[in-house]
Amino acid sequence: MNPTLPPFLPGGTVYGTLLNFKHELALWAARAAEPPYKAPPQAPVLFIKTANTFSPQGAAVALPTDVPEVEVGASVGLVIGNFETFRPQPSVNGSSSAINNEASFALPRVVGCVLMNDLSVPHESYYRPPVKFKCLDGFLGIGPRCVPLTEVGNVNTLKLEVRINGTLRQTVDFHTLVRDAATLLADVNAFMTLQPGDLLMLGSDCLPDGTRPRVRAGDRIEISAPGFEPLVNTLVGEPA
Repeated sequence: MNPTLPPFLPGGTVYGTLLNFKHELALWAARAAEPPYKAPPQAPVLFIKTANTFSPQGAAVALPTDVPEVEVGASVGLVIGNFETFRPQPSVNGSSSAINNEASFALPRVVGCVLMNDLSVPHESYYRPPVKFKCLDGFLGIGPRCVPLTEVGNVNTLKLEVRINGTLRQTVDFHTLVRDAATLLADVNAFMTLQPGDLLMLGSDCLPDGTRPRVRAGDRIEISAPGFEPLVNTLVGEPA
């Protein structure tokens, strides 16, 4: 990381995506048929990470005294650029026509990607995710820089590694996405316009048992991927 450059921070709204990895969606299949869902999601399941959650590279995240542990959600955010470079692609059933062809990793208006750590208080339901579980102060670790797509290459082949106190706890493989990057972007653009400076997270995967890595005050979290500088945050106890 260039010490003369400030850490990257979003200039707009950050949108998270739920249930976008095949393994986790399969684990939720039976529950998705029950009330209040009654069917698997047919569109992207989104939530917002508000500006108070932003924690730059290297920042310490303070846990409230009533939150003994939190979940780590390693992800990648697509950084939206200006409208001058936007050329909408034809849509088929709300999805990009580029899907399943050689241009499936082409991402219109995306200028680059950034590593992200979507911290969350453990909770049971994905139905209307409560803001109080997702949007506590500092609960979104943000990588040190936006890596241009020319350096990232095909986003759908990325693999993230999550280390807690130096120990590898999870590998997140983006070839197992339900909606790859181009599909997710097209499906979101079908019902709302992402603005310059917005970020769209591709989602975070669960462990084989359906949980996510959990951390407590004193833990050091490192998320890394080829071509990216690692994202490191530490957790501390809230001052008395």
